Amino acid sequence: MARQAQIGVTGLAVMGRNLARNFARHGHTVAVHNRTATRTRELVAEFGHEGDFVPAESARDFVAALERPRRLVIMVKAGAPTDAVIDEFAPLLEPGDMIMDGGNAHFEDTRRREAALRERGLHFVGCGISGGEEGALLGPSIMPGGSAESYRALGPLLESISAKVDGEPCCAHIGPDGAGHFVKMVHNGIEYADMQLIAESYDLLRRVAGYAPDRIADIFRKWNTGRLDSYLIEITAEVLAHNDAATGGPFVDIVADRAEQKGTGRWTVQTALDLGVPVSGIAEAVFARSLSGHNELRAAARELPGPERPELHPDDAARFTENVEQALYASKIVAYAQGWHLIQAGSKEYGWDIDRASVAAIWRGGCIIRARFLDEIRAAYGGERAPVTLLADPGFAEALRAAQNAWRHVVATATELGVPAPGFSAALAYYDALRAGRLPASLVQGLRDYFGAHTYERTDRDGSFHTLWGDDRGERPA
Repeated sequence: MARQAQIGVTGLAVMGRNLARNFARHGHTVAVHNRTATRTRELVAEFGHEGDFVPAESARDFVAALERPRRLVIMVKAGAPTDAVIDEFAPLLEPGDMIMDGGNAHFEDTRRREAALRERGLHFVGCGISGGEEGALLGPSIMPGGSAESYRALGPLLESISAKVDGEPCCAHIGPDGAGHFVKMVHNGIEYADMQLIAESYDLLRRVAGYAPDRIADIFRKWNTGRLDSYLIEITAEVLAHNDAATGGPFVDIVADRAEQKGTGRWTVQTALDLGVPVSGIAEAVFARSLSGHNELRAAARELPGPERPELHPDDAARFTENVEQALYASKIVAYAQGWHLIQAGSKEYGWDIDRASVAAIWRGGCIIRARFLDEIRAAYGGERAPVTLLADPGFAEALRAAQNAWRHVVATATELGVPAPGFSAALAYYDALRAGRLPASLVQGLRDYFGAHTYERTDRDGSFHTLWGDDRGERPA
């Protein structure tokens, strides 16, 4: 009898190949398949010594190589290519078998696919995987959705290959249908915000404090030993310290200042708008990337006047650097708070019952936004009464109180000196909006009622009302 694989991976580009190798390294027999059979043969020839691979050149042979219930992992591009692979393999499967999509699919596509395959008796698992190609090989953070039954069969294998923190796997069942891909989408939105805030910190330290990239790299290394300890802070220091081989100058100076994006940050903002959740910090990060790519627009505005930037005394530069660290930490708290608010709203809207403490736990290792303070977020949502917002958790509220003067100074200085800091500014505005006793939305509602009879509510009694603006300005119930 031919060897039976515990799991199969189809789609052997970098992520799929490394994920298959990770399974094999952990003692699992892995069936491997690719539309181009040459890639399958190359994987086995180069890495066959790492574990037990079962190569398959046809879809039928691939399915036949899997033990029941069959566990089939798709690692292809999101969108139409994923649908094409599902359409190819689903007719070859039997009730109880499962297909896992490990790509960056939109969660609504995952919900559609899960519902369609459920009617055929198949389990569909939309699974977020974070950590890039290195994480796929050495241990990513894994966010599977789908049915509880599918997780009982698939979860132990995923947990075995995931990153581990304090002995705990960075993998947990997120919830039904599209919950896993939804949480991965929010992870990527937070990632956008985190990188934007780090980039603004670098820009301020360079353009206001006057430090060179190698000096700023040392500052980030120091920050990485404290409360800002995270993967992104760590690699920021590495990038800033790197010199270009061709010119000998700082690498960061020869890279074009146009940031690309693959769409998950944009999905986060669009979904937040649909759910009515304010994620202004994430949105500003997405818009900052968009603005960076509008070369013609930027060129047309380059000669617009701006303020002079005086050189800071070394003592003042050192104090400003301390303030930037405070502003960065406070703004990061806001970005993560917005992300968790969106997870809460999505969970409620779609009936997923997502454990927010569990999300924090599995993001502590393997993923791009892994950071020390995720332990504190886990603790905040793991208690008997989870805070309505992370900003209201006593520990984070105290950190924000301690940071706010420095945070305000950094935003004011950036504005005064003409250095764009949309991430810091949006985070501070969100913080101030939440703590405000009253917002000017009351005037907005008055204006809406004036020009469109959209009605308003009162503070002193229940109901909706409309003022007769074009008549005697009397008020009547709506």
